[in-house]
Amino acid sequence: MTSTRALDGLVLVALVAFPMVAPSYLDLGTRMVILALCAMSLDLLVGYCGLVMLGHAAFFGIGAYAAGIFALRAWAEPLAGLVVGGLAAALLGLVSGVVLLRSRRLTLIMLSLATVLIVQEAANKAAWLTGGADGLQGISMAAVAGLFPFDLYGRVSYVYAASVLALSFLGFRTVIDSTFGRSLIGIRENEARMHAIGTPVDARLRTAFVISATLAGIAGALQAQVAEFVALNAVSVEFSGEILIMLILGGAGRRYGAFLGAPLYVFMQDYLAREDPTNWYLWIGLMLLAIVFLAPGGLTAWMSGLARRVRSARA
Repeated sequence: MTSTRALDGLVLVALVAFPMVAPSYLDLGTRMVILALCAMSLDLLVGYCGLVMLGHAAFFGIGAYAAGIFALRAWAEPLAGLVVGGLAAALLGLVSGVVLLRSRRLTLIMLSLATVLIVQEAANKAAWLTGGADGLQGISMAAVAGLFPFDLYGRVSYVYAASVLALSFLGFRTVIDSTFGRSLIGIRENEARMHAIGTPVDARLRTAFVISATLAGIAGALQAQVAEFVALNAVSVEFSGEILIMLILGGAGRRYGAFLGAPLYVFMQDYLAREDPTNWYLWIGLMLLAIVFLAPGGLTAWMSGLARRVRSARA
């Protein structure tokens, strides 16, 4: 437990240290932070509940559109927009979870794909509200809490996004370390046995589904606010796949998988898109294959195994 707490602290220290180490890459760092939050939200379902999803972008996108539309038509205060984005995604998670959680495995994957396609097409057709294929434009955010206006250098955007991620991680940590979190792991390992001992499996999964959707919606709201634009591909199958790839790279169900997978994916995407703009997806695919074959549990599991071997050698 002590080592886990120390690693939790290391995550928070890394968030604080990034602007000092790489002050010229704050925009990239903000994107890493937002995608880490989204990947962390998916981890609750994939890593801890054992529910493989390919439609998580539906919650990210609905949170982004809700926050963007709220800023355009009601109030441009960022914190209020976060609440609106999270609530919109939670509502979608509550409604869609009733249907999706009736199935498992391949059926669940297909239904989650159908969900994100429905939300994407709805956003495309409602061009009068969402901007359709042109995206939601004209967003202009007010200062955070009325005190910190967004600047051209991205400092406020990064600190704002990193603060939200840190608070969300503390909440995520509390959930997975609780009795509720342990019951999710039990459901992942043996759902029939959890039913047999009287655990309300369906209620627990629905609750986890809504929590995950809420965190993804907050990530989407952050994206809309710092970019002041919402693209249609924010709610797409491709983006859902990218989130899952980030989680696989870092390690699903490993607590810190999202914090390794999302930065690695964003950094490699940025680097390879500059070095080989026509084939960068190929290199991302090869990197994913290498991780799967050489570190099946993701980078987090590989690093944990390496640390154990080092301790054994010293002993």
